Amino acid sequence: MKQLLARLAFLASILAASGAWAEQAKDDNPLAESATWNDLRGDIAGDAALADGAPLFTVTAPYRANDAATVPIVIEQTDANAGRIETIKLVIDENPAPVAADIRFGPAMHPLKFETRVRVNQYSNVRVIAETANKSFMNGRYVKASGGCSAPATKDPEAALAGMGEMRLRLFDGSSRRGEAQIMIRHPNYSGLQRDQITQLFINAHFINEIEVYQGDELLFALEGGISISENPVFRFEYDDNGAPAFRIRAVDTEENVFEQTLPKTPPA
Repeated sequence: MKQLLARLAFLASILAASGAWAEQAKDDNPLAESATWNDLRGDIAGDAALADGAPLFTVTAPYRANDAATVPIVIEQTDANAGRIETIKLVIDENPAPVAADIRFGPAMHPLKFETRVRVNQYSNVRVIAETANKSFMNGRYVKASGGCSAPATKDPEAALAGMGEMRLRLFDGSSRRGEAQIMIRHPNYSGLQRDQITQLFINAHFINEIEVYQGDELLFALEGGISISENPVFRFEYDDNGAPAFRIRAVDTEENVFEQTLPKTPPA
């Protein structure tokens, strides 16, 4: 019996240590010094002073990505009293097109909690530049990943294009006053750096570059995207529910295809 209790205590200590390591690991990949960012900064942020964003919002991203073509990025506002985050720029320093997305948020998204998936082409800072009504902030993470922009698509071109524009909604149990939803748009989002696996020729860039998401007539967010948003883009977010029965989504891609769909908040019986 004593041996069993000692073993259980030993296992408990290991689990506790693992939990402490996991908590510590959240801060193990802060933004790193970047000569690339020094060159990019003026074009992306202009001359605006960028305050430390850590007191306002967190950016969660894996230190070492499991899949460089679908790296999850979570942005969460931790200080709701500091003002509404009105826009963000999602920047991946070392990607061929560093600005992954420029996103504008409606009032119902405050305080912000927003997640998407991106391609990371080589070890890089992934930074978020957020703007409130009167100030700009920056925070981010350093991510070890490579080859995300040239990674082969998961389906052959014909299959990928066949279902292009289909949308799916998943709802989650949010807090008492907020809803939580995830929207997926089926699209290959070709970066222009991928090869056809049969012909070995480069596939032309073809990606969604505009997305608008509404609840009823109220805008939740509007996104201008580039090649760094993953295949089959996914967006998960919290919002203040205004009682509208459905989300309306409008997306436009670089071939000027327009995809529009209304997704009921309550699934059909």
